Amino acid sequence: MLTKRKYWGWGNLNETIDPQTLAQYVANLKMMLQVKELENIEPIPIEALKLRAPRFNLPKSFQTFCTGDKLDRASHSYGKSFRDIWRGLHGQFDNPPDYVAYPKTEQEILDLMQFATKEQIALVPFGGGSSVSGGVEPTHSAAYQGVITVNMRYFDKILSIDKASRSAHIQGGIFGPALEAGLKPHGLTLRHYPQSFEFSTLGGWIVTRSGGHFATLYTHIDEFVQGVRMVTPQGIMESRRLPGHGAGPSEERLVAGSEGIFGIVTSAWMRLQDIPTYKLTQAIKFKSFEAAVETTRLIAQSGLNPANARLVDPIEAASNGLGDGTSTMVIIGFESPHHPVNHWMDLALAICAKQGGIYETKPAKSGRSQKADAWKNSFLKAPYLRDELMKKGFILETFETAVTWDQFPTFHKNVKKATQDAVNKHCGAGTVTCRFTHLYPDGPAPYYTIIAKGKKGAQMEQWDAVKIAASNAIIANGGTITHHHAVGKDHQPYYAQQQSPIFGQALRAVKDKLDPQWILNPEVLIKK
Repeated sequence: MLTKRKYWGWGNLNETIDPQTLAQYVANLKMMLQVKELENIEPIPIEALKLRAPRFNLPKSFQTFCTGDKLDRASHSYGKSFRDIWRGLHGQFDNPPDYVAYPKTEQEILDLMQFATKEQIALVPFGGGSSVSGGVEPTHSAAYQGVITVNMRYFDKILSIDKASRSAHIQGGIFGPALEAGLKPHGLTLRHYPQSFEFSTLGGWIVTRSGGHFATLYTHIDEFVQGVRMVTPQGIMESRRLPGHGAGPSEERLVAGSEGIFGIVTSAWMRLQDIPTYKLTQAIKFKSFEAAVETTRLIAQSGLNPANARLVDPIEAASNGLGDGTSTMVIIGFESPHHPVNHWMDLALAICAKQGGIYETKPAKSGRSQKADAWKNSFLKAPYLRDELMKKGFILETFETAVTWDQFPTFHKNVKKATQDAVNKHCGAGTVTCRFTHLYPDGPAPYYTIIAKGKKGAQMEQWDAVKIAASNAIIANGGTITHHHAVGKDHQPYYAQQQSPIFGQALRAVKDKLDPQWILNPEVLIKK
């Protein structure tokens, strides 16, 4: 039972936002958005929540690892997007899974798949439930007799560590903190820290092609996958563990990004790194947004490969304690397990200075600037703050993408305008801010945040209208519908436009082979 987690929202029940910080945010938003009256939405106690009865009966043998408990079913009804939190806050649980399964063995997963195939029951793989794109929401389709969500929490062990190859065999249901705690005594780290790190799993990272906190070089989880084992309705698929190969298309690359529609990842061999001991982070201020963008391009193409490389526009920087609202901030960080990184930082700061960047003090031999620490703390608290502000009736949500450097100026202008126009039309007032989460030699990954005025009882519809406008603008201007949030159900129509038609046919053919009855995560990633 998820006793410590909120059934309706992000994170742990005992995690709170400092009251003074929250009050200041609320006061600022009331003034900025000209909000006269705040809402005071509180989630319904789990005891008072009403869920429909399960629509089918389980085989007796399943009752040892499956449950119809109310809290389990409610906690597995949604992910953690704005739409999910809004429905959770308002007690809208009209389509919960009929049961939640907690298998402990691959045989139990195979038994579930055999039963689901025979009875036309949908199975929804579930790691930590942190999806923000509809990736774990049960299907509404009448083609299925019901839904079982398959929670992988008992597949939570590090099975073996190969120090010579600097890799480890790890089960797919392990959460981020437990994974790193198990590797730390060996001086090793996976070094993959998505914002959802505390509440997401290795298997979830792999099947969603998760993007980590580190902003250059190895940004996505698939760079670390050495080999993968996946249970499918047709049996077990396991790729050979290799440092690299050129023997045809890669099996593990097919699994990465498959979002649970081909099978359930039970374990993977992962490439590891030595734990960094030398770290430097510095925040640099730019008067011009364009100069900051050019700086990030130069750094991305310099070969320095900083661990952290964030661009934060003036409004977002100010709201996160980084500036006064007039300057764009760039945060640069370097790490190494072997040698000091001062020389790399000096080279990066020289690039920044040449473009007009200003920083307060030259960093010491090791450490972080106060502004960089402020950004990190704000980054980790952001989902909790969003939920608290949603309780007051505000609309807060994000979308992210990636595009090549040559397209970015026009892309950014058009996407921001389309989104701001939609905010103005549907919300009356709001802001659209931008930061770069990842940098590549050939382009940035812009991440946009919307904070807008909500209309009581209509916030979800308001956000949907803004999201549609933003998504259409992204596709029309040459970007990807998602850089690291995955496709899920929410992005599926736009992913269909992004991919070539024949590739979509190929994906459906793979689905037909591995999951002939299409029981696994229906409507996610592709449609039948």
